[in-house]
Amino acid sequence: MRVFAMTFLLTLLSFAVALLLSIVGAVVYSQMKHLAPNLAFAYRHIAFPFAVTVGGIVLVLSLLMEIRNYRQRKMLAGIERSS
Repeated sequence: MRVFAMTFLLTLLSFAVALLLSIVGAVVYSQMKHLAPNLAFAYRHIAFPFAVTVGGIVLVLSLLMEIRNYRQRKMLAGIERSS
């Protein structure tokens, strides 16, 4: 449960940061070229794929860390029982 909560939160955070930066970039670009800013492009083609990628990476890394911690706790408990 902790893995999915952390994955969700970090995915949401990365989406928010990527969307903010891509909107700022789209506005700056549109001001330089004297065009209307295309904010849908910033959402669909920059922020969403970035968030999905970060979410996948966070999920895999969180699972690996939880498995490692579980195995370590299990090994330490076995050492404690034997002594």
